[in-house]
Amino acid sequence: MLKRVFVAPDPGRVRLRFAARAVLGIGLAVVVCGLAGHSLAGAVTGGLAALLALFTVTDTTVRRQAVTTALLPVAGLPVLAAAALLHDDPLARDLTFLAVTGAGVYARRWGPRGHSLGVFAFMMFFVAQFLHATGGRLPELAAAVVLSVLTAAAVRFGLWCYERRLSPAPVPAPPGGRGLARITTRQAVQATAGAGFALLVGQLVSGDRWYWAVGATWWIFVNTTSRGETLVRGFRRVLGTVIGVGLGLLVAAPLHGAGVPTAALVAVCVFGIFYTAAVSYTWMMLWVTLLAELLYGLLGVLSPGLLTVRLAETGVGALGAVLAVLFVLPVTTHAVTDAWIQRALRCVHACTAEAAARLAGDSAADPGARVAELEQLLGRVRLSVAPLVHPLNPMLGRKARARRVLDLLDDCAREIRGLVAVAADPEASHDARLAAACWRVQAAVEALTEGGTEHLELTDHPTAAEPALAHLHGLERALAELAHPLRTPSGSPLVGA
Repeated sequence: MLKRVFVAPDPGRVRLRFAARAVLGIGLAVVVCGLAGHSLAGAVTGGLAALLALFTVTDTTVRRQAVTTALLPVAGLPVLAAAALLHDDPLARDLTFLAVTGAGVYARRWGPRGHSLGVFAFMMFFVAQFLHATGGRLPELAAAVVLSVLTAAAVRFGLWCYERRLSPAPVPAPPGGRGLARITTRQAVQATAGAGFALLVGQLVSGDRWYWAVGATWWIFVNTTSRGETLVRGFRRVLGTVIGVGLGLLVAAPLHGAGVPTAALVAVCVFGIFYTAAVSYTWMMLWVTLLAELLYGLLGVLSPGLLTVRLAETGVGALGAVLAVLFVLPVTTHAVTDAWIQRALRCVHACTAEAAARLAGDSAADPGARVAELEQLLGRVRLSVAPLVHPLNPMLGRKARARRVLDLLDDCAREIRGLVAVAADPEASHDARLAAACWRVQAAVEALTEGGTEHLELTDHPTAAEPALAHLHGLERALAELAHPLRTPSGSPLVGA
């Protein structure tokens, strides 16, 4: 796990800049709240609002990111107001929380913007429970949210807008459908059911901290699609929380809320959350747990008993998510995995076509953008296949096939990157054999995505002196070899239904 975090590639140091900018943006937001005369609760609210503004907004262009950021208070403030005003009416509060949970997950059907607004709205309700906010505190908390989102936006789009020098890849949306066939609809129902279980059982565990269980259920559903993904994410959330609680006993508890060292450690936690989020959910949850413990230390309520309650509530929330994905409109791992793999393979063909067009002299062809899209899609494939390659998976045959698929898709990505690098060279010339090789790649992708893999054969090619042709031949070999693990001779899929 350590190796995965610290040795994971970071092209262009994007994760490093993402984390460093977060520390700057959130730190400035807290300072602005302090200068505005807000209390500690207001500063905490503002810091969390800035964190969400910097973490959840993932639109494909800077302009769309700015619009989504501007809409965050529009989605979040009414929810914050409802949570504060319903504080003394538990039944209405609980029903509203469940409605916000379902609506937040359902909003994913509208892509990155819907996802961001749904997360922000849910977390505004959560923050109100975290701080036990009432109507009297609402004006201060609302002002803190607005000030902090504005500060985070000033950092992201003004002071440190590194996206202007990059080509952001589109974030893939879950596979579509209609009605209950749409994954986001099914997940909205699942999340609401899981959150309902977590809310009821969580209140039996703790009348004051029950919302932790609901929060655990919510975050397990975020960025997952199938039941397998959700189960693995639930396991990783519990593991990260256990490690974080242990670390909190060693680090956060002895500080007793001391201002300067706590602030320094909060900055470390923020950096850790943003730096590890893309490579390890377990590590991200470790930092989230430690951050929550430090905040409770500042509020003067941190104790070993509180940490025990947090661990128990996390377990309740994870159990709620597991029960929901297993028994409420389950989404099979096979259906989702197959959809992501097919999208990745079609993107392989699109990358090849763009690179070939560039080599043929078409200056408008942009294979680089397609490569970025391919990386995003392969990330989704890895997430979807994670349950199959998990160490606890007893189905060794399917585990081996899944690993083989991942290895061959990585081979495809490596050959594509090499081909695009050659195409970017202004001295590269067009070889007449490229057109034939590109046609064979297209035929291979069509065979894999349309189920005709029994006709897909590996063609032997002599070693090509032309670099672009060599990468295309390597791509052909990887695609041909994918036929076996994707479909067994009997035609069964990679994973069971």
